[in-house]
Amino acid sequence: MITGAIITLLVTVVGGVAYTVMVRAQNGQVWREVRYSAEYGDLTSPPACTWLYAPGVTPQADAPPGFPSRADVDRVRGSHEAVERTVRRNGTVYVVRTQVRTDGTVVQAAFDMRFQLADRGHLWFALAVAELVGLFAAAVTGAVLGRRAVAPLVEALTRQERFVTDASHELRTPITQVYTRAQVLARQAAAQRLPGPHRADLIRLADSAGRLGEVLDDLLLSASLAADPARPAERRPVDLVALARSVVAEESDRARSRRLTVAVDGPPHPLVVAGIESALRRAVGELLSNAISHTPAGGRVEVGLSRSGGVVGLTVTDTGPGFDPAAVDQLFQRFHRGSGDGGRYGLGLALLREVVTSHRGTVAATGRPGHGARFTIRLPEYVPAVPVPARAVTAVHVWRAAGPRRGRPRPAGGPARPGESPR
Repeated sequence: MITGAIITLLVTVVGGVAYTVMVRAQNGQVWREVRYSAEYGDLTSPPACTWLYAPGVTPQADAPPGFPSRADVDRVRGSHEAVERTVRRNGTVYVVRTQVRTDGTVVQAAFDMRFQLADRGHLWFALAVAELVGLFAAAVTGAVLGRRAVAPLVEALTRQERFVTDASHELRTPITQVYTRAQVLARQAAAQRLPGPHRADLIRLADSAGRLGEVLDDLLLSASLAADPARPAERRPVDLVALARSVVAEESDRARSRRLTVAVDGPPHPLVVAGIESALRRAVGELLSNAISHTPAGGRVEVGLSRSGGVVGLTVTDTGPGFDPAAVDQLFQRFHRGSGDGGRYGLGLALLREVVTSHRGTVAATGRPGHGARFTIRLPEYVPAVPVPARAVTAVHVWRAAGPRRGRPRPAGGPARPGESPR
């Protein structure tokens, strides 16, 4: 795009300069010839492309109509001062000079500039061809160089995605084992009544291992969305109301331990969207987990669902500390750590936005310090395809001709022809 603009600019500048120089040179040469012809030209045999008019001289047979200009002749005869003008006539341009010669004869010279105008048209045509050739060459060169330049970047991104996926898969099993082992040790420590600091450290170890496992899941989901955002083979109708109630039920123990009230306000009927259920579950779970983490004890978290204009909305509102409205964009950046005690190392909300945008939806956040936060997801409502009714097939009975077909005898025992008794 930039290369094409530069080529266009260069061709325009060069063409403009060449055209200006050419026009100035042609006009100067033409006026010199007209003035010379008007002063010294042979009235009976003027130069090429020039016609001379004078009293008592018969114009040439190929003289253009409309000349001589009587007004200019009368003016010069009265003032004895030369008159020069440019006349557009007969599909061309004439340069006309009327003057009084030294012998007192009033002469009018007309020069036809059709060849000079043709040269100017040829110049513009050549510039247009040069422009097209330059743009084509720029496009081909840009495509070749761009492919060579982008190839290493594409390969690097592919390797990065493969590394993230492979590393996440390889690390998931040992981290799960660490998490499970840490939970077992924490329960054993509590059963054996080990000192409080030991039990607290084991609980923190289990929580850290669990959060690390969640980060790996986030990386896997992000890598899969980056590799194929559409993933049409995995998209199914998903009831967002049922999914939200299921996620709330999964977080009920955590909400109860923090003495929080979590309520779901949704219609009794399904609100269906088209998408990947596991990814949407992760997105709704992230919003609910984020709200529970930032809501103090005794607070309230509400999950609302609604439909309007073919769009299904899911809103999670909490009574937590809120956030500065100027920091809304930072909330969805990777590895952003806001205030609070339950951070997901900055991947959660960033992954949430990736999931929502890959489902052709939007996510928005509003809040004020001390007045809680409100996160809203909007997704297109699923519209089932209307089956096309099959066309009814009508049996058409065709009477055959009375005569037998040649080369294909009638089967024995078949129906008789009209007017013939069966055998």
